[in-house]
Amino acid sequence: MKYTLRIYRKKRSSDERYWQDFIYESTDENETVANALTKIDVKWECSCMQEKCGACAMIINNTPSLACGYKLSRCKNGICKLEPLRKFPVVCDLIVDRSILHENLKTMKIWLRQDADFEKDKDSLYRELAYESSECIQCGLCLEVCPNFYLGGDFFGASTVPLTLRLLSESDRENFIENAKLYVKHEFEGCGKSFACKAICPRHIDTERMMVKLNRVAVWKRRK
Repeated sequence: MKYTLRIYRKKRSSDERYWQDFIYESTDENETVANALTKIDVKWECSCMQEKCGACAMIINNTPSLACGYKLSRCKNGICKLEPLRKFPVVCDLIVDRSILHENLKTMKIWLRQDADFEKDKDSLYRELAYESSECIQCGLCLEVCPNFYLGGDFFGASTVPLTLRLLSESDRENFIENAKLYVKHEFEGCGKSFACKAICPRHIDTERMMVKLNRVAVWKRRK
């Protein structure tokens, strides 16, 4: 079958944006957009090609997706419209600058400053989700669909929620309090509870459930 890959492009040396069509033929009904992109001259990011790294995040037919998980057969009438993520600065073609993800993690202090605390009888409400939280691949799709997230804002979106949950489950009391305050400022106070992030996550992380647990521990329990 013939597919039309309609790509919204941008050169590194120019701010000009333009659409360009590429005709691609495939006989494999399981072939993905990522497979097709490897065979045409367009700039994009990829790594694992197995939906485990998040590098190939982009807008496919108006839906934020991972190119390596989006089958060409899903493209209606054989037309596959590809655009870079819209909430991040475009570098070139389908490549965007997602460094804000790393910067937000730094602001949230997502690292252990002491040995992990597994022995104490701590609240298990969030510990049970610690393993699931490690599934986050920092692709940025959750921020793309979030109505409250924008570059430069105090609300960091769902991308920091899983790692905050994991950090709080392993922190001692002093660091727990500091990280809980950061959670309140950059997550709790800005979330409108649309939970579009939950529906779009390629790793199927239940961000709604995580935030319920985090709110109970990091907000209400700390205030008491």
